[in-house]
Amino acid sequence: MRKKLFGTDGLRGQANIFPMLPEIVIRLGLAAGQYFRNGHRRHRVLIGKDTRLSGYVFENALTSGFCASGMDVYLVGPLPTPAISFLTKNMRADLGVVISASHNPFMDNGIKFFDHMGHKLSDKVEEEISELVLSPDVNWKHPDPEAIGRARKIVDSPGRYIVHLKNSLPNTMSLQGLKVVIDCAHGATYKVAPLIFEELGARVIVTGSEPDGLNINKKCGSLYPEVAAKMVLEHGADIGLTLDGDGDRLIAIDENGVILDGDQIMAICAKDLIERDCLPGKILVSTVMSNMALELFMRKNGGRLMRTRVGDRYVVETMREHGAVLGGEQSGHLIFLDYATTGDGILAGIKLLKIMLEKKRPLSELSKLLEPFPQRLINVHVERKQPFHEVENIKKAVQDAELKLGQKGRVLLRYSGTESVARIMVEGQDEILVEDLAIQLAREVEKGLRS
Repeated sequence: MRKKLFGTDGLRGQANIFPMLPEIVIRLGLAAGQYFRNGHRRHRVLIGKDTRLSGYVFENALTSGFCASGMDVYLVGPLPTPAISFLTKNMRADLGVVISASHNPFMDNGIKFFDHMGHKLSDKVEEEISELVLSPDVNWKHPDPEAIGRARKIVDSPGRYIVHLKNSLPNTMSLQGLKVVIDCAHGATYKVAPLIFEELGARVIVTGSEPDGLNINKKCGSLYPEVAAKMVLEHGADIGLTLDGDGDRLIAIDENGVILDGDQIMAICAKDLIERDCLPGKILVSTVMSNMALELFMRKNGGRLMRTRVGDRYVVETMREHGAVLGGEQSGHLIFLDYATTGDGILAGIKLLKIMLEKKRPLSELSKLLEPFPQRLINVHVERKQPFHEVENIKKAVQDAELKLGQKGRVLLRYSGTESVARIMVEGQDEILVEDLAIQLAREVEKGLRS
């Protein structure tokens, strides 16, 4: 069986282990360049990255592949994933590339693509590029020597993105008087995030802004919001904003140090849009992982929650299909499609602060809109990924659990797209029952999927 190249969000894996090998990434640049090059005009690709040490390896490998394929390369250095999405469209590039493993530790890295409109590539396009990369006898259509691409650095890219996000807050509004804690996770937002909020008028307290290539996401950022929560209390801040390594997630913290996940942030934003009659069809799009409470919340407010498979690009695809403007994931990917084509943690933070200012209410009061049901997620290492309903003991355990939960809970089993892991999620109104059922299901999955 041929190895799989793309996962749920581009390539991802440990540096110098398949698929994150320099020789694979050079071929990826060649393949993507060949795929998106058409005619004899000059083509351009924009490449950005986060702060991982291995970013230098893959930036150069991609540059070599793209230039050899005849595409001009524009290097923008460390910038958030949503900045690359925006700049790809803004600079009329044919393709945008982000070198990042998002919230993963430094030893991992990844590559994801955006088309000329700033949208992530479809599964079909990724598969066609993958065929070119992995095929041993591909016919590379190398251009003539005079048509080889050039590479250049673009120094004003951060400024373009900063202005773009500042414009998401009306000129009549200012963050003056607000104290904001920002945790940049030693990642791609370490320069631009503090500047954006400072220029909008906020007093900013920054942490996680000293990347060294090895400390990205290390006990900081959206995976460890407790760090920023402590700082919010210490400094008497109005809000805490914790970002991940590539800046496309936000986990927020209210003035009392209480942590809010993506579901709670979506509820606040959806309610605001409904009240202003700015949520088309009153549709909110999220994934199967979002809490049942969010679904009930939307129903109570005359709207509906549309669920997709896990992955923010699937959220965006569904949003575009149904004309929705708000979507996201419980993990903190928040998509405001009227302003961005992918999740943007900084933008989500600005939107939250805007609602706080307009309603003249602290975040702790706004967050009372949604009280999430108790939810338990357990990861189980598996030897094989067989459909759960085909494994008798797992099928029976799920049926038993669903019977005990009734209409006041649910069970979700799924496989990781990047690891040999089964994810077991149980949620319901009874926290003790949820915990017990999750543990029981994890045991049955482990037993049923042994080699």
